[in-house]
Amino acid sequence: MPEGHTLHRLAAHFDKTFGGGTVRATSPQGRFAEGAARVDGRVLVESEAHGKHLFLGFDSGEWLRVHLGLYGAWTFGDADGESHLGAPRAEGGARSELVRDEEGFVVPPEPVGAVRLRLVNSSGWADLRGPSACEVITEEEKQAVRSRLGPDPLRDDADPEQAWRVIGRSRTSIAALLMRQDVVAGIGNIYRAESLFRAGLDPMTPGRDLTRDQWTRLWEDLAGLLRDGVRDGYIITTRPEHRPDPEAYPVPRPDTLYVCYRTGEPCRVCSSSIAARELAGRTLYWCPGCQEDAGTTPE
Repeated sequence: MPEGHTLHRLAAHFDKTFGGGTVRATSPQGRFAEGAARVDGRVLVESEAHGKHLFLGFDSGEWLRVHLGLYGAWTFGDADGESHLGAPRAEGGARSELVRDEEGFVVPPEPVGAVRLRLVNSSGWADLRGPSACEVITEEEKQAVRSRLGPDPLRDDADPEQAWRVIGRSRTSIAALLMRQDVVAGIGNIYRAESLFRAGLDPMTPGRDLTRDQWTRLWEDLAGLLRDGVRDGYIITTRPEHRPDPEAYPVPRPDTLYVCYRTGEPCRVCSSSIAARELAGRTLYWCPGCQEDAGTTPE
């Protein structure tokens, strides 16, 4: 599932390529025909992300809300070819000359697969496939969605105290709390495990056993890692001195992470074997040497 940095990159991309212009909207698959009709011919005036939710605001006062879930992804097409944001997909687009109709809108290629929503403007097109949520909502409904989410470290209005009020009195492990979108929005399995490793925290530590200073440092590190993800387009948590080749940038994904997907491999810092266990339906990774061994402590 895409983590928070991907959604903020999507919001920035829509602002840059669709913002301020009229958008054509269709549902080639047919499942979103009514919603597409509500935004068809409207001007995209604002794009924003909160956690794993993307909100596209139109001049009608309505918003398109998209949650990609595990399998959702956007495919974009312009003069540079195709690009993808979301679930992994094969790169399929070569650079091509755009064709426009008599009204100046790009003529996109025939849709491939189950395209839930297609957006087209004068500079390109965007296809949405496989989201877990895609709906047109009012401003009030948008605020209701946001009110159920915790603070997003990438947002200017994020308040870490909001998360601390939950974490600081919870018996639930910090590893489980970080995955709760009503506690901290936008954190997924990778950022969860990697940030706890960087903080040297036992992932099974109950939230209430963290000190206020530990939480502050963890929040600030998460915010920094997410900002790096927005800038780079992928998750990098290792420091240069812990990569096999510090001069190789970008480096292959296994070299960018400390513990995720490295079960049984030596820790890049202390050489202990990376451990893994299931926690709340996801695989949690940690280093028993750099972090206290989580053992079988209940979540």
